[in-house]
Amino acid sequence: MSTATSLSAARRWSILAVCASAMFLVGLDTTIVNVALPEIGRGLTATTSGLQWVVDAYTVVFAGLLISAGALADRFGRRRVFLIGLTTFGLASVGCAVAPSLGSLIGFRVLQGVGASMLGPVALGIVVNAMPDPRERARAIGIWASVFGLSMATGPVLGGALTTAFGWRSVFWVVVPTAAAAIALVLWIVPESRPATGRRLDPPGQVLLIALIVGTVWVLIEAPELGWGSPPILTGYLVVALLLAGFARVESRRAYPVIDPRLFRHSGFAAAGIGALAVFVALNIVLFLITFYLQVAQDWSPLKAGAVSLPLAICATVCAPLAGHLVARIGARPPLYLASGAFAAGGVILLAAGSAPATTMLLCANALIGVGVGFANAPITNAAVNSLPRERAGVAGGITSSARQVGASLGIAVAGGLFTGHTPETLGAAMRPGWVIVVLCGLVLLAIGAAENPYRSKASTT
Repeated sequence: MSTATSLSAARRWSILAVCASAMFLVGLDTTIVNVALPEIGRGLTATTSGLQWVVDAYTVVFAGLLISAGALADRFGRRRVFLIGLTTFGLASVGCAVAPSLGSLIGFRVLQGVGASMLGPVALGIVVNAMPDPRERARAIGIWASVFGLSMATGPVLGGALTTAFGWRSVFWVVVPTAAAAIALVLWIVPESRPATGRRLDPPGQVLLIALIVGTVWVLIEAPELGWGSPPILTGYLVVALLLAGFARVESRRAYPVIDPRLFRHSGFAAAGIGALAVFVALNIVLFLITFYLQVAQDWSPLKAGAVSLPLAICATVCAPLAGHLVARIGARPPLYLASGAFAAGGVILLAAGSAPATTMLLCANALIGVGVGFANAPITNAAVNSLPRERAGVAGGITSSARQVGASLGIAVAGGLFTGHTPETLGAAMRPGWVIVVLCGLVLLAIGAAENPYRSKASTT
């Protein structure tokens, strides 16, 4: 069922605005907590690994359920699932804001992840369905990606301001009125839509996927403290390997797998997933390491530490619509090259800054990372959508968004692990491996852009 052909231009762009506002909440909650982590740690007496789970409990569940949420929306209606997600997300945010302990906070963050999983791919599916013209769709995806990138980059800035002024609980309260307003607008503006045939769910594959992501992140978070060769971590390696083998075996035998291996035969789709993973690993390493370092090692306030991320937010916002325009006119390769160069240059500047980086170098590096995020998101999202038929938009958006959130989870896990066991005086030197990873992520984007026909067609001809 589709009403795209009967929608006026004003209605189509209003639908984009509503979906983008919901996506702003999803991206915001991925990073707004980062700058509040030291205050949460003091308020709830949490260790570094416990604080990592405050972030990753959200992103892991978000990543694990995204694909099934996209299929669920394609089967039962995108608007319906979107509303359920917004409601769950808003109520869970209230729970986070009043959480009395670290365990309860992590539990409500899990529930937030459940709600968020019903927003990302569903929002993209709604937008794609409302924009049948390829050029218009490419511009819409550019705006959609810019809002998501802006939300991720704005998180530390807004979180720092709120934490300084009102305490860490305010970073969760701020979500509630926006979620309520989005629910009202969805009821008013967004029509129901679904493809002609929905996809069946895959409970065994879904359970195995979440277990695999959780196991991998657990190993990365706990290994620096327990020891990479300790018995619990060695057991973790074995469990992750068994889960991976089991997941591959189950999915190859399912008629409707949660991740269809055949999708990755499309070179553009496979490249989009790898690119999304690389971008969000790099982004979250930078955001976590810099904001945590400035507060713990330099004794900066949350507001001041968050403000250092402002160039990242501005550059991501400015570059994303431009990337959408470039994708529509000349294809995905040029913006990917620009993103690659920006990530690599940002990582090199951070490496050159040494163990006591000057504020100007941090600002410059953040600006370059923002440029990279801005130019990368639109071609990656557009590639995923245009590699598959329009009726698979929910699944395409789910897999790509899942790759982003897995990247966010891995980035936080790696960044937190770099700081484990270090004193405030040694945190600066501990960050250097993180900057090497940022450079490598830039090179991954370069390889994707340089590959033969990484995205088979331009948006204008899809």
